[in-house]
Amino acid sequence: MHHARGHEASGSEPRMKVSTRGDYAARALLSLALHGSDQPTSVKEIAERTGLPQPYLEQILLAVKGAGLVRSKRGVGGGYVLARPPEEITLADILAAVDGPLTTLLGEHDHCEGHCVLQEVWVGVSDETRQILERFTLAELVARTRVGHPDVPATDGADDRDDQVAEAVES
Repeated sequence: MHHARGHEASGSEPRMKVSTRGDYAARALLSLALHGSDQPTSVKEIAERTGLPQPYLEQILLAVKGAGLVRSKRGVGGGYVLARPPEEITLADILAAVDGPLTTLLGEHDHCEGHCVLQEVWVGVSDETRQILERFTLAELVARTRVGHPDVPATDGADDRDDQVAEAVES
């Protein structure tokens, strides 16, 4: 199984830039989804399970809470729970919660050589990225993690697993 840090890049692979905040938020919420419990999970426990620094995680979870993706409970036995079913939380939602929405930069065309054409490409890349992130729900990621094939590209068969995912999350 490859982890983000353990994966050796050959240098020729295209890499999408995801902010550290976005990566940590996704890992924290995936951890909550994987352990799918109605009982709140403490920041300390999430930090231990994910290997993420607790103080930074606290800030990130507050941002994610502000976006309505998690709920918190104070006091003894307190912590965080997902505010919506994992099927209804996408990677796009999580990244938008900590980094703001994926917006397409549409500056004024300066009509310099090739600028308009490049602008169209950048818009296309931005739109495709958003669509991919909107396709991945926490439930889908939970299913992939459980199967043990996190590197398998998305297929049209993803919908077939939704029932299995719901059962896995509920158990």
